Amino acid sequence: MPSFHFSRGRPRVLVLASALCAAGAHGQTAPAVVALERVAVEGRHYDNAVGSSDAASEGVIRAELLKSRPALRPGEVLEFVPGLIVTQHSGDGKANQYFLRGFNLDHGTDFATTVNGLPVNMPTHGHGQGYADLNFLIPELVERIEYRKGPYFAKNGDFAAAGSADIVYRQTLDDNFAALTLGQRQFQRFVGAGATTLGGGLNLLAALEVQHNDGPWRLPERLRKSNGVLTLSGGTRAEGWSASLMGYDARWNSTDQVPERLIDAGRYNGQPFGRFDAVDTSDGGNTRRSSFSGEWHRATDASRSRVSAYAMDYRLQLFSNFTYALDRPDDGDQFSQQDERRVYGLAASHSIDHAWAGLPARSEIGLQLRQDRIRVGLFDTVQRRITATTRDDQVRQTQAGVYGQTSVELTAWLRAVAGLRADEARFDVNSLTLAANSGRTSAHLLSPKLSLIAGPWARTEFFFNAGRGFHSNDARGTTTRIDPKTGDALAPVPGLVAARGLELGARTEWLPGLQSSLALWQLDFDSELVYVGDAGATEANRPSKRRGVEWNNRYVPEPWLLIDADLAWTHARFADTDPAGNRIPNAVDKVASLAVTLRDLGPWSASLQWRYLGSGALIEDNSVRSRASLTTNLRVSRRLGLRSELTLDVFNLADRKVNDIEYFYESRLPGEAAAVADRHVHPAEPRTVRLTLKLGF
Repeated sequence: MPSFHFSRGRPRVLVLASALCAAGAHGQTAPAVVALERVAVEGRHYDNAVGSSDAASEGVIRAELLKSRPALRPGEVLEFVPGLIVTQHSGDGKANQYFLRGFNLDHGTDFATTVNGLPVNMPTHGHGQGYADLNFLIPELVERIEYRKGPYFAKNGDFAAAGSADIVYRQTLDDNFAALTLGQRQFQRFVGAGATTLGGGLNLLAALEVQHNDGPWRLPERLRKSNGVLTLSGGTRAEGWSASLMGYDARWNSTDQVPERLIDAGRYNGQPFGRFDAVDTSDGGNTRRSSFSGEWHRATDASRSRVSAYAMDYRLQLFSNFTYALDRPDDGDQFSQQDERRVYGLAASHSIDHAWAGLPARSEIGLQLRQDRIRVGLFDTVQRRITATTRDDQVRQTQAGVYGQTSVELTAWLRAVAGLRADEARFDVNSLTLAANSGRTSAHLLSPKLSLIAGPWARTEFFFNAGRGFHSNDARGTTTRIDPKTGDALAPVPGLVAARGLELGARTEWLPGLQSSLALWQLDFDSELVYVGDAGATEANRPSKRRGVEWNNRYVPEPWLLIDADLAWTHARFADTDPAGNRIPNAVDKVASLAVTLRDLGPWSASLQWRYLGSGALIEDNSVRSRASLTTNLRVSRRLGLRSELTLDVFNLADRKVNDIEYFYESRLPGEAAAVADRHVHPAEPRTVRLTLKLGF
């Protein structure tokens, strides 16, 4: 039987070999069957030119852009996706919070992410459905990020209703390198990577990362992270293969959100208390994941095939206390969520160019399989010591998806993409604490897709996109009939929840150097059922309707100047009527980003970014709202010879006192006579300076 107890010994890391020389050119995306007019913005930051995508909100971000701006945490590389904001409400070993299109995606639900071909989102997770921990990401290895928004793409399945991102790692390097970053509050990070060509046309890439950080918190975070990647590849862009080993281990202390009444009082237990203090100083966690993955591909003039597979071992042990002494006044409300699983997956696709009714066309079929074998539990704890068991379950969850789509050039100026996806999920839950919550269930869903692409005229094209998508619910919710905490009767929830999306968009390069896109979108969910990992039960929520506008701009007026400006506005409401109100809590109304990058001015480069996270309702009647935040990040770099570089990063340059996340709920501090409904906040980090020396060889 699996055990939830982790070793306290040294972290397990892949043993990686360093290489001696760089490899060749990177692979490129296969060209579309229809050759449309293509006018690329100068530079290698984007592959989002007219004629390159099926939606205005789809695109590719290249590594060159990732180098231009700093990221406080690895998951913040996703902020290069227009309209997406990444924050944190706990320790840096825990998954980030993600905000996109009026969703507080919590830790990843409804935004599907892959890294190096591996799915990041975890179904039936101990902390939350779709939990997406990107802390194992090594940004220096990223070759590109392929992003999509909305449920319009047949190859995207679970968790992709709001969007998806495929983060593609390099298989070779331009230069081998070693980089050391030092910063305030005991921040230390080393990352090194090397690639070489072996005999028989094989390429080997190895990378190693280690990191320590205390953060600005009164309780030192003591984050200790080790991370490694080893990739062997062979063949060519036309026909080749790759295999990767990845390993990651982290442990940390957490300062979770705290009630504003305590910050306002300025004292707790007779001691001063400020924004960066913790109520429960024993919160924290540890996690690790290791994986093996491989892929094979072949492309001819008329067809393309790809097969990939992976196996993963994952562990998480998390200790949290958000309500302090609300339920257990004597020893506190701390609880532990624990998850250990093995994940196996397979994906295959095949596309061919052909004629349909005498018109040029391309068709693709695909198959995706995934099985999670999970032991997941929820426990009452005191100072990280288990005192009682709320839930303890063994789960086997199997998901299968098949899809097909055809792209047809209807006229010289109009292209249609029609697709259909079929998904089935099977859940097998064995409750070790309450037999009535055991059982087997299944669910299936058909998801049609349609896109129309018109143009280009005057370097401008137009899009219509519609489709159905979904997210899965926690397997335990599909079989739970008795609330594990209260003993109340519960109705099981559906395994798959449908979403319907619609988008009108345009992209233009009419003005030389400017690439601009506009998207008007709507996304409706049948239900926002959420598995609440803190309580061990599924919380029934209401149907929802979101609509919004996104305006994205990339301007290169001079070869040395790049300007990025993104604005997103969202109207998010529950679709039914209820006296409580129709606002969706934590649905942010506006997000924006403006970045100015100066590059290759002799040995110097610099970037200044303004990042805005707007206000949102914290409860349904909109009587309490979160506060908007604006932060500024700066990066200045100087080349030291051909292969070395010194970089200064300054986060929150103006040292603004803003919050990464705000919630409104009831809590009770030790000594309080009753529960108090209050705003609970987790502050953004104050001004933070880091210096990186990177040496190439």
